[in-house]
Amino acid sequence: MHAITKGLLAGAAGTLALDMVTYGDMLLRGRPSSSIPAQAAERLAGRARIPLGDGEEKENRTQAAGALMGYATGVGAGVVYGLLRHHRPPLPDWAAGPLLGAAVMVGANTPSIALRLTDPASWDLASWVSDAVPHLVYGLTTAAAYRVMR
Repeated sequence: MHAITKGLLAGAAGTLALDMVTYGDMLLRGRPSSSIPAQAAERLAGRARIPLGDGEEKENRTQAAGALMGYATGVGAGVVYGLLRHHRPPLPDWAAGPLLGAAVMVGANTPSIALRLTDPASWDLASWVSDAVPHLVYGLTTAAAYRVMR
């Protein structure tokens, strides 16, 4: 199996794990989903002059686009990880996982920070944990899935 395919599958596994941890947290704490991905999608679509419709149709499309951007980030990062790991000595999962998770956390949050939708400096501890833990799980899952496919 090619490194790109392995990375894509590993990234998909990591993204599924991230979603499961995130939705599990929402279930346990009764917290709502974040509106930031939809807001980012709406602003990016506006800058690209992509019409999203009006009213409920626009709201539904921005939510879907925000979720799809998250999937693209997770799967895309898995592909990049696969390409970086190809023909290189492997890092152990305990090292690669947190590095990969941190990189994806930065990649996922950078558009929202650049669009001034959020400011990590203002996040409280619960906000940091609810963002960092799923990304750590993403990284560990992606690294382990890639290793298993090698």
